[in-house]
Amino acid sequence: MLKNGKEEIVYLLTKVIEKHESQTGQKIIRNSNRKNYEAVAKELSEISNQLPHTAKELQHEAYSPDYNPQKLEYPFRKYDITGNQVKDAYFNQIVSKPRPFLVDACYIYLYGKGRKGFEQDPVDSNLVRDENALTGTAAEETAAAEQPVAAAPAAKNSTLPWVLAILAFAGIGIMFYWMRTAKHELAGLKQDMKLLPYMPTKAEIDSLEGIWLCYTGSPQARISDSNRYHLVVANVVDVKYKNGYFTFNRYGASFDHAGYMQFESPWLVSIYSSVKNNHDSIESPRHSLMRLDQEKDFISVISASWSFDVGRHNNVIGIREVYIKQGKGGTIEEILNTPENASCRCKIVKWHLDGKEKVYYLRNERLDRLPHEALKKLLDEKSILLRVPQDGLILSDTNAR
Repeated sequence: MLKNGKEEIVYLLTKVIEKHESQTGQKIIRNSNRKNYEAVAKELSEISNQLPHTAKELQHEAYSPDYNPQKLEYPFRKYDITGNQVKDAYFNQIVSKPRPFLVDACYIYLYGKGRKGFEQDPVDSNLVRDENALTGTAAEETAAAEQPVAAAPAAKNSTLPWVLAILAFAGIGIMFYWMRTAKHELAGLKQDMKLLPYMPTKAEIDSLEGIWLCYTGSPQARISDSNRYHLVVANVVDVKYKNGYFTFNRYGASFDHAGYMQFESPWLVSIYSSVKNNHDSIESPRHSLMRLDQEKDFISVISASWSFDVGRHNNVIGIREVYIKQGKGGTIEEILNTPENASCRCKIVKWHLDGKEKVYYLRNERLDRLPHEALKKLLDEKSILLRVPQDGLILSDTNAR
């Protein structure tokens, strides 16, 4: 009889990781970061996703087919194994009932056959249960069963408080274990991704938090728009401070962004956002760098952004954007689907502050109509860098006529 549960899966994954390291030369760092186990998880997933077709050949339990009409890829298929699952089973050792396809994938990876076939001819004694230990346990259970029935209530009453105390201490221990694990995972995540490397001063917080108007010239790279010469669009950005970093909503003419900002060093801010959508995925991520140590009305920001064109024409571009601070406080209201929207052919955003409101009409408009000459020079066609050089995409004054 084979071992099972936690004892079995911990041993199997230990051997799997050792074999993976030996074959690939890649060292697996054994800590609470699930990313460290993804290479092993993907290798096992290549086996587990074939299980519906290999029961007879590789001697394992039968698995139902994975009907995948959307052609999903790792890690969204039915029998995919994730780095988090490997971490919980191997490092945290909290999996008492591992998924059968994980167990079979480990056996096949190590021994060339599934658990069912391995049990018929075990070639690793470390996976075989000790029969003597089983016999001893059975003997204890038999001896306990032979005790007089009358003694049972007294024994139960005398041991109940101890059982409850043990359970209470076990619960507290589990809680502290989870807290420690979560703390270590957060510390590793912050270290690996350089989250919150610098805590901003009050002056820096005051300079960034608030309502901004952000101009971008991305419509100039939108190949689907034949009238894109010198087009710019304004966005309203609502930035709020939160525990060392900043969250923000960015309201645009056609779609909105959401994201966060953090100070990387004194007066240097990184900005990350993606398009708001109704599903749990990142769409069109945008990365920017901003310097706040120069007292100017127009703050230029360098961004890795998108043309936000249709389908395959939505291309990555480098772009200069211009932020203009509007003030602090109040609330933002987004106006949609009203006769006023239809009349101006735009999105309307209202900033309510101290009983007053300021209205922004967000639409693609000609650069020439902006009120400041300095702003025009920052947002013309020279402000855009194409991922791949392409003549005629960014229109000049000559070929626009």
